[in-house]
Amino acid sequence: QVQLVESGGGLVQTGGSLRLSCAASELTFSSYRMGWFRQAPGKERELVGALTRSGLRTLYAASVRCRFTVSRDNAKNAVYLQMNSLKPEDSAVYYCEASGSLVYSTLGTESAYDYWGQGTQVTVSS
Repeated sequence: QVQLVESGGGLVQTGGSLRLSCAASELTFSSYRMGWFRQAPGKERELVGALTRSGLRTLYAASVRCRFTVSRDNAKNAVYLQMNSLKPEDSAVYYCEASGSLVYSTLGTESAYDYWGQGTQVTVSS
């Protein structure tokens, strides 16, 4: 059974930083694109950032570009989200997701993702 387990969320002040981690098991990690999505109360889940199987190509939401960085370590079956200069509007539950699709144009499409974790809460205080 595929498992994606997020960690690293918490409460941080505006301008602070957090690093989220996602540990994957029971899947051939290097064969999956990985993405971070987030969902705030009353809002739809949205892309934060995603990267290809090799990690060489990335995609970010405009709202986080230049502040957030997605990375992966295929040897450790892990994906990370470094979040800097956090804002209150970044507060949400953050989900790690895995996609077996090979179509680059769907890298940021949540419906193209096959597995996701339970999420980790990020709260940014003003």
